[in-house]
Amino acid sequence: MSQASVVQETEPLLQHPELRTYSNESTTPDTPDTETAVPTKDFGTSRGQQLGLLSVVSLIFNRIIGTGVFAAPSVILRSSGSVGLTFVMWIIGALVSAAGTAVYVEFGTGLPRNGGEKTYLEYIYRRPAFLMSCIYASYGILLGQVPAASIAFGGYALHALGYEQTAANVRIVACLCIVACLVVHGVFPTVGVTLQDTLGMFKLVVLLLISASGLFSLVGIPGFAVGETYSQPHNFEWTTFWEGSNMNANAFTNGVYLVIWSFIGYSNANYALSEVRNPVQTIKRAGPLAMLLVTIVYVLVNIAYYAVVSKGDILESGTIAAALFFRNLFGPATERVLSVVIGLSILGNILAVLFSQGRVNQELGREGILPCSQLLASNGPFDAPFFGLFIQSLVSILTVLLTPAGDAYAFVVNFTSYPLALFNLLISGGLLLLYTHPYKSYNWNPPYRAPKYVVTFFFLSNVFLVVVPIIPPSNGFEIYEHLPYYSHVVMSLAVGLAGVLYWFVCFDYLPRKSGYRLQQDTITEANGRARQVIRRIPIHLE
Repeated sequence: MSQASVVQETEPLLQHPELRTYSNESTTPDTPDTETAVPTKDFGTSRGQQLGLLSVVSLIFNRIIGTGVFAAPSVILRSSGSVGLTFVMWIIGALVSAAGTAVYVEFGTGLPRNGGEKTYLEYIYRRPAFLMSCIYASYGILLGQVPAASIAFGGYALHALGYEQTAANVRIVACLCIVACLVVHGVFPTVGVTLQDTLGMFKLVVLLLISASGLFSLVGIPGFAVGETYSQPHNFEWTTFWEGSNMNANAFTNGVYLVIWSFIGYSNANYALSEVRNPVQTIKRAGPLAMLLVTIVYVLVNIAYYAVVSKGDILESGTIAAALFFRNLFGPATERVLSVVIGLSILGNILAVLFSQGRVNQELGREGILPCSQLLASNGPFDAPFFGLFIQSLVSILTVLLTPAGDAYAFVVNFTSYPLALFNLLISGGLLLLYTHPYKSYNWNPPYRAPKYVVTFFFLSNVFLVVVPIIPPSNGFEIYEHLPYYSHVVMSLAVGLAGVLYWFVCFDYLPRKSGYRLQQDTITEANGRARQVIRRIPIHLE
C-alpha cells in the first residue's frame, strides 16, 4: 500500500514524501508521472500561520456579504415574479454554493497553501508547462477585483455623511477607500485582519437584528408593526405566495444567475491557506460554517423583507428592499443609518477581497514567470505581501478612474465576474478528471473528498454560468444599453488569450528560436524565504 493511500484525516496530502517531488523541466511527459509532474512546492510565508477559525470564517463571510444582501432581493423578485419562486431561486443558489464549498474544501485539504484556483489549475493541467500559470497571471494582474465595491462604498459613504454624490466625489472616496485598505493590509497586517474580523461580526449582528425585526413584525409583536401610511404586506399568505410567478425561461435563468453570483466567495480562504493555523482541519470546519451562516442570513433577511414590505412596493419602487424595510418599520429618518450599515458591509468585503488577491499576486511572483517576480514574491518591507496588494490596488484605482458611467461600469462588473466561472468550470472538471484512471498516478487522495455527484453538480452549474451570458437576452432583460450583450465574454476571453500569447512568446517560441530550454529552480534567500526562478539552459551545453 502506498503512503498516499493512508493519509490521515488531519494531514494534508503534501506532507507525504512521494508527493513532494517536482519537475524543474520546462516540459512534462505525455503521461502523468509522480516522479516528475507533481507541482507541490510550498513556499510558506515569513509571517507564519496567523489565521484561526474565526478569521477564516470572516474571510469567506466578508467576501460574500457585500451589497447583494441589501439590493439583490429586489432585482431577483423582478425576475421571479413571485415571493415563492424567489425562495426557490435562493435555495438553488445555496445548493450550488454548498457544492462549490465542498470542491474547494477538497482542494484546500489536499493542497493547503496560498494561491486558490492558481494552485489547483497548475496541479491538474500540467502540460504545456507554465501555460496555465501564464493564463491565470493575465487575469490576476490585469483585473482589479474591488472597483465595483469601492464605488458602491463611495456612494453610501457620501450619503451617510450628507455630501453630494457626484461622479467625481464618488470616485475620490472610492480611491481613498482602496488606498486605506492597502495601507491597513500592507503596512499593518495584524490590524487589517482584526478590522475585517470585526466588520464581519458587525455585519452578522446587523443582519440578524434585521431578521429578528422582520420576524417580530410577521408574528405581530408590538412595536414592530408596519407604518399605517405604507402598503401592508401579505406575502406569506398561500394565495399570494406564488402569485405572479414568471415561468419565462430567460427570466428564471436571469434570476438564478443573479442568486448564484450572490453566493460567490466560498473560495476566498483558499487563497491564504499558508497563513492558516492547522489549515486542513480549519478549512474543513470554516468553509461549511461560513456558508451555513451566509445561507441562514440570506433566507432570514429575505423573510424579514417580505414580512415588512409589500411585493408591489418592491416591484414598483426603484429603491432597494433594505431601504423600504427600514422606512416601513422605523420611518424614513433611518435612511442614513442604513447607508452607514451598507457602507461598513462593503468595506468588510473590500478588505477580504484585497487580503486574498494580494496573496494570489504574491504566489504569481513566487512562480518566477512574471517580470519583477522578486518584488511580487516579497514580504517586505512590512512583513506583508505589500507589492502584491499594491498591484491589485493600482489596477482597481485605474479601473475606478477610467471607467465612465452607464454601460461601461456594468461591463466592468461582469468583466471581473465571468473569468471566475471559467476557472470554476476548469477546476470542477479537473477534479472529476482526478477521479479517473488516466490520472491515477497523480495519487490524489486528500483528507476530505467531496461526493462525486456534488462535484458533477458544481461542474454543471458553472457550465450554466459560462453559457448563459452567450445567449441573447429577452426584451426587458438586456444587460447593457448600447454595448453588445456578449461584450464582457469577449473581453474576458481576450485577457486569457493574452496569457496564452505571453506563454507562447516567452516559454515556447523564444526558447526554440534561441536554442535554450527553461528550467524552474527553487532558491532560498537570506531571510529563509523560498521562491522560484526561471533559468535559461543552453541546449548545446547539455
